[in-house]
Amino acid sequence: MTTIASTQLKIGMEIHVELATRSKMFSRSANIAHPDNYDAPPNSLCDPVVLGLPGALPVMNREAVEMSMMVGMALGCTIPDFSKWDRKNYFYPDLPKGYQISQYDLPLCEGGSLEIPVPDGGTRNIGITRAHLEEDTGKTGHELPGGLSYEGSLIDYNRAGVPLLEIVSEPDLRCAEEAVAFGKELRNLCRFLGVTEGVMQRGHMRFEPNINMIITLEDGTTVATPIAEIKNLNSFRAVQGAIEHEAKRQVEAWKSDGLVMGAGAKSTRGWDDQRQVTFLQRAKEDAHDYRYFPEPDLIPVVVDDRWRSEIETKIPELPNRRRVRYASDYGLSGKDAMALTSDRDPCYFYEACIESTGALVGDGMKPSEIGTAAAKFLLNVGARLANERGRELQELGIDPQQVAGVIELRHANDIGSNAAEQLFEMLCDSDAEARDAAEEAGLLQVTDTGQLDAWVDEAIAAQPQAAEDFASGKDAAVGRLVGHVMKASGGQADAAAVRNCLVEKLRS
Repeated sequence: MTTIASTQLKIGMEIHVELATRSKMFSRSANIAHPDNYDAPPNSLCDPVVLGLPGALPVMNREAVEMSMMVGMALGCTIPDFSKWDRKNYFYPDLPKGYQISQYDLPLCEGGSLEIPVPDGGTRNIGITRAHLEEDTGKTGHELPGGLSYEGSLIDYNRAGVPLLEIVSEPDLRCAEEAVAFGKELRNLCRFLGVTEGVMQRGHMRFEPNINMIITLEDGTTVATPIAEIKNLNSFRAVQGAIEHEAKRQVEAWKSDGLVMGAGAKSTRGWDDQRQVTFLQRAKEDAHDYRYFPEPDLIPVVVDDRWRSEIETKIPELPNRRRVRYASDYGLSGKDAMALTSDRDPCYFYEACIESTGALVGDGMKPSEIGTAAAKFLLNVGARLANERGRELQELGIDPQQVAGVIELRHANDIGSNAAEQLFEMLCDSDAEARDAAEEAGLLQVTDTGQLDAWVDEAIAAQPQAAEDFASGKDAAVGRLVGHVMKASGGQADAAAVRNCLVEKLRS
């Protein structure tokens, strides 16, 4: 067999987003993807429409359509004037009607792109083929509550009928890291739009990478392996692992059987998270296998310019635009701006801290100084505490007004940098105002010249060699003198003022 010269992954993503409407896609039954219904008992969120009972007719959920339009607009998609519903026919126990209401040839959103960060540090646009709206299926389980084994299958129809937006990318992704970045960026965008909570463990977002390998042989010819679709991945770790495994498996399979991409060659595979391998589920169906036909019980979706304009006004500032603003207005690095916009709630907390600080200090600080200071505290002290305590940044206990108080004290040089970090941590467990807490803990710096003179004189007397070295021009010696003062003052002395005093006394 001809030797392989190189290989290249080719990945397209299908991402299913459960929309957090109050009711389901085509019925008034409550939606399990809405926070109010997370803990609903199995099969308690059902009605005749969800269960597909005779005579039950679907009614379109307008909010789900508008949420989907928001996502499409945020991705730069075209929202056609006309889209329609179709029946996708297949049998499975968790599909009570025996068909799924979906969209086939005329989807709600077409085209678009999403900019993602790539491993080399830049960004790249990934094309969006389409985004169509449909209803979710039920959930099949194979164990009893508590993890006890069960020989049969258990069906929970709470998820059946949940509004599901399926976003399909172009096969533009070239490695597992890019696929993960795409998934994270899309999850973040959807959370900023408020269309889903995006809780991966609850199945609010499920990822299905379509993967094949482009193999270049030594003689310059190329072959493409059959596409494998990996179903229902609900973690970024699983996306990464499945793609990396599949890249190796497909090359080895081609070496063994020589099969290449062609009609009927697609397959659907599952992911074994324990063994970190994919496994064959079935040959992939083509569109004709589902016997699509227009849904007779629903009217088409007709969108005019007025409706589009109404939806556009609901779209908030999105993460990529915030990054640009954070860099221009606050001077943040690309890395810091990315960290602050990587999730909705910490980002909103950061902006609340900026707003509270501006209200507290007035014209005493420039907006760039406020933005930089808030980012420094949240990304350094806040991120460390969140990691140690196993919480999200906004859940640490400190509120934006308290963060603003810490920033004001530090800017006024009323507390040192170490004391500011200590105060931030204290306020995570206290409702006190920042200045009151700092005063009670003895963190406020002493700037009284008489007291500083006394501490400096004491340091010079206790460290005569260091004093002599510093006087003769050896700057490194000042550390021992300042350290002595800080210890004597219990950390309340202003280190910069102490150094100035030492210069005046020893180098005048």
